[in-house]
Amino acid sequence: MTVIAGRYRLLDVLAEGATGTVWRALDGTGGHEVALKESRVPPGLPADEVPPLHARRERGARAAARISHPSVVRVLDVVTEDGRPWVATELVRGLTLAETLAGGPLPSREAARVGAEVLAGLRAAREAGVPHRGVEPEDVLLGNDGRVVVTGFDGAPEGGASRAEELRSLGALLERVADDRSGPLGSVIDALLGEGPGGAPTAERAERELRRVAGGGARTPTGGSGADGAGARAGGGASGTGATSADASATHRSAPGDGAVSAPGTSPARRTRTPRRVPVLVAGVVGALLIAGALVYHAVRDEEPGTGPGAPGGVTSTVPAGSGTTGADVAPTAPRS
Repeated sequence: MTVIAGRYRLLDVLAEGATGTVWRALDGTGGHEVALKESRVPPGLPADEVPPLHARRERGARAAARISHPSVVRVLDVVTEDGRPWVATELVRGLTLAETLAGGPLPSREAARVGAEVLAGLRAAREAGVPHRGVEPEDVLLGNDGRVVVTGFDGAPEGGASRAEELRSLGALLERVADDRSGPLGSVIDALLGEGPGGAPTAERAERELRRVAGGGARTPTGGSGADGAGARAGGGASGTGATSADASATHRSAPGDGAVSAPGTSPARRTRTPRRVPVLVAGVVGALLIAGALVYHAVRDEEPGTGPGAPGGVTSTVPAGSGTTGADVAPTAPRS
């Protein structure tokens, strides 16, 4: 078994591409597994151009180590063996987007989630001064834990794309990935490709719209606080999932577009009890008025000649003698709330 730089023991091949071979390797120092990329020289490259190629890739790998984002693969180490750079990165267990697409395209919402996490990673890389050279399905890893991770920064910074090229590259990627372009995702793809009616969007707006589509939220006015809020509710992400990734990042407390809106500080229990107070109050008032009317009536009758207890035609009390009970004591009791 081969050991690279006296530290990384090669175990098996994970992937092979035009620029090199990716090995699963055991870090003898940390005792954990990593992905170790071996630089490969293109066939027919003149011998005098080989060292500059390796030097450029080593610079790109060291630059990529400056990126810190859940949707970008973490570069752990760069070593040299036989004059070639070997790049150790975190080992993301899962499939590449290219391997996933072998089973068919992704549903629109999942494609939008992947696109949002990829764009979040590309934005972080550009802010670190390491723009991607052009993302392809082979450069996107879909982790078993839900993360979406971008790789392939070894060609930077010399081979990095411009901002406009980066967005068009993402639009072309989503065009290949999504199973349907007739819905909201199609509008975002058209905008990324520069074919939309409103012109090319900013990276921030494109990511916000992708997260909105991924979350199934209703469209909100572009550029306002509502659009920012929709993007935050849908995120999650995150980026780097979780994402989304990514890495995914604002807390989603309620599904966008579910129509459930509650006023701050209002509890359901209080809303159900409040209406019951009105009939209770009305019943109490009516009862009090009836009692008062009865008392007035009896008082008037008692003052009339020939009335009173025991008098002919008078009113006979039904209250037991000596009970001490008065008319106020037998008033109707209002229903309990």
